[in-house]
Amino acid sequence: MLNTRILKFKSGKKAPELAYENPKGKILKLSEINNKRVVLIDFWASWCGPCRMANPGLVNFYNKYSKLKYKNAKNGFTILSVSLDKSKEPWIQAIEKDKLSWDYHISDLGGWQSKAAAEYGVQFVPQCMLVDANGIIIGKYMSAEECIPDLEKLIMK
Repeated sequence: MLNTRILKFKSGKKAPELAYENPKGKILKLSEINNKRVVLIDFWASWCGPCRMANPGLVNFYNKYSKLKYKNAKNGFTILSVSLDKSKEPWIQAIEKDKLSWDYHISDLGGWQSKAAAEYGVQFVPQCMLVDANGIIIGKYMSAEECIPDLEKLIMK
């Protein structure tokens, strides 16, 4: 049987809403974060070795690209980290230990049964999606670095 959730996630379509708690219990919504901002949605987990090994590169990526100006994006660029953890403490500890300094971290603590992962057709982590400032999905990638050619097209020269 075809998974209709995966069909919802397509480049060129509006990104499905994500609205989950951050580590402090506040609901964050993709639509509010994305408001005139380019967003890299990063699916990961504290228990995922490849995710944790990729995090230093993700921090460097954020530090480089969050300072640039983007077409149609008066609020710039950020990362929305979506955790597939099941427990809050390891998730928070990994954010701190890996110095994931951006403001946007969410999880429903559903692990592989995460509603966000299902909505975006995530079948492995790490995995990233790039969303433009109008909320349109640009692409799906195995790492942040893979999205660089697409992200570069959005930078104001």
